[in-house]
Amino acid sequence: MMKKWLKKFGAALLTVTVLVGNVNCVSAFAADSKDFRGVWISTVYSADYPSVQNNIDGQKAEFTQKLDKLKAIGVNAVVVQVRPKGDAFYESDLNPWSAVLTGVQGKDPGYDPMKFMIDETHKRGMEFHAWMNPYRITTSGTDLAALSSDNMARMHPDWIITYNGAMYYNPAKTEVKEYIRDTVGEVVKNYNVDAIHFDDYFYPTNYPLAEGQTRDGAEANARRQHVNDMVRMVSEKIKDTNPKVQFGISPLGIWKNNSSDPSGSATNGGEGYYSVYGDAKTWIEKGWIDYITPQLYWEQGNAYADYQTLVKWWSEFVKNTGVTLYIGQGIYKDVVAKEIADQLKVNEGYNVSGSIFFSARDLFDDRQGAATALKKYYSAVTPTQPTQPESPTIIEKKKAYATKAAITVNGAPAAFEVYTINDYTYFKLRDIAHSISGTAKQFDTVWNNEDASINLLTGLSYSGTTGTSALAKDTTAITSTAKLFLDGNQENVSAYTINDYTYYKLRDVAKLLDVGVTWDEKTSTIGIDTTKSYK
Repeated sequence: MMKKWLKKFGAALLTVTVLVGNVNCVSAFAADSKDFRGVWISTVYSADYPSVQNNIDGQKAEFTQKLDKLKAIGVNAVVVQVRPKGDAFYESDLNPWSAVLTGVQGKDPGYDPMKFMIDETHKRGMEFHAWMNPYRITTSGTDLAALSSDNMARMHPDWIITYNGAMYYNPAKTEVKEYIRDTVGEVVKNYNVDAIHFDDYFYPTNYPLAEGQTRDGAEANARRQHVNDMVRMVSEKIKDTNPKVQFGISPLGIWKNNSSDPSGSATNGGEGYYSVYGDAKTWIEKGWIDYITPQLYWEQGNAYADYQTLVKWWSEFVKNTGVTLYIGQGIYKDVVAKEIADQLKVNEGYNVSGSIFFSARDLFDDRQGAATALKKYYSAVTPTQPTQPESPTIIEKKKAYATKAAITVNGAPAAFEVYTINDYTYFKLRDIAHSISGTAKQFDTVWNNEDASINLLTGLSYSGTTGTSALAKDTTAITSTAKLFLDGNQENVSAYTINDYTYYKLRDVAKLLDVGVTWDEKTSTIGIDTTKSYK
C-alpha cells in the first residue's frame, strides 16, 4: 500500500525539493551479510582511482568517500589494483612506486597508500583483496628508458617479451616466476590483506606460436605449464607465509567451448585456455586457489555465451573441489547493468557464493540503474504495491512565491532557493543533500531518464554539485510527473517543477529520511536538524 502521511507543522507546512539532474548515487549496507559482494577498483589509467596525483589528502579523501558509497550500496569487499603495471601502491623492495600516484614511476608518494586503504577498508567491516597483474609491464610503449631505474624490467631486459607495442614479463623465465612469487610473498608478509587476486592477464592475448605449432601442440602446452608453475608457486608462497590469506583468480569467462572439448561449456566465445594460455580447470583441480571468479560479462540469452549456461557450467565444475565460486559481473555493459538483479537471482539457483562487479565507476554512475538495483536486492526490500491502479496525475499550474523565511541546518544559516505554493514551502533537494552530507542522515540522488524517476538513496554523501542559489523570484510552478523512489521503493508524494527543478515538501522528505524539522514563528526560521528524528 502506498505510504500516506500528513501532519501540521508549526505555522507553515514545510517542504523540500529534488533537483532533476544527472548526479551520481548509491545506498545502505547490511554488515552481517554472508555472501561476497565485491567490486574491482581499477587504478591503471586512474580508471576508478585516484583522480588526483601528488595529493595525499586528496587521494585519502577520495578513497574513503568511494568506500562509503560502495558500502552504502551493499558492497562488502574491494578488489583494488595495487600492482597495475609492474609497479606498486605499497612499500616494496621489488617493484617501483606506481606512476599513477605521482605521475612519475618510482617517485615516493609520501605515504603508504595500500596500508591506508587496508586500514580504512577494515575499519568499515569490508575485505581488502590486493589485485595484481603478474606479467604486464606497460599498456603501450617498449622504451625501457621510460621505466624507473629500479624497475625489474629495466634491470633485466632479458626477462621481457614485447607484443602489439607493449612489454610483458616472459612467463617462461624461471626468474620471472620467482619474481612474481616473491612479489606476492612480500605483500602477504608485510600487509594485512585478506586475499591476493590475479585477473585474466597471462600471456598477451593471442600471442603467436612459432610457425607449424598448433594451439594444442608442444609449445602451447608449455606456455600453459609455465603459467601453471607460477600459480602453484604463488599459492605455496601465500600458504607458507600466512595461510589465512586467500588466493583468487578471475579468468576469462569461458575455459573451453564444448566444440573444442566435450567437457567445455555450451558456448561459442573466446577461450581462456587458448587465447591467454590460462588453464583455470587445472588451478581448481589442483587446489592452488581458494576462489575463482570467471568473468561472465554477458547477458542472458547471448547467442555466443549465455549467462546462465556459464553460471551452471562453473557451478558444476567447482562442486566438491573446495574452491569457492564468485561470478564476475560486467556492469560496464548497459545490457548487463540493466538486468543485474535478474542475474543475481540466477546465481541463487547454483553453487555461487557471491559476485565481483566491474567496475566501481559504473556503480558510482548508477549505470542503467545497477547501483539502485543492487542496493534494493541486497537490502531485500520488497517494493510497496498500490492496492489499486494509480490515478493519472492532474497537471496544474500554481503561483510559486519566493519565500522570505530564514533557513538553518543544524543551527547554522544555509542558503536555499525557496518557494511557497498553497502555503507549503518547497526546497531543492540538492541543497538539502549538500548541506547534510557527512551527517548520519546524508543521502545522494540520481535521475533515471528511462522512467523519469528520481532515486533518493540513503547512507551516501552527496556526489553532485551545488552552486550559490539564485535569488528566488515569484514564478509559476507546474505539477511534476516525476516518480520518487527511496532505496528502491516508490513513494507517493506531491511535487512541482519550477525552472526545470522538481520540488518536494520538506515534511515529506524529512519523514522519509527521519530528519528533524522546526519552525520558529518569532524569527520566521525553518530549521533542519539531523541530530533529531522527525516528529
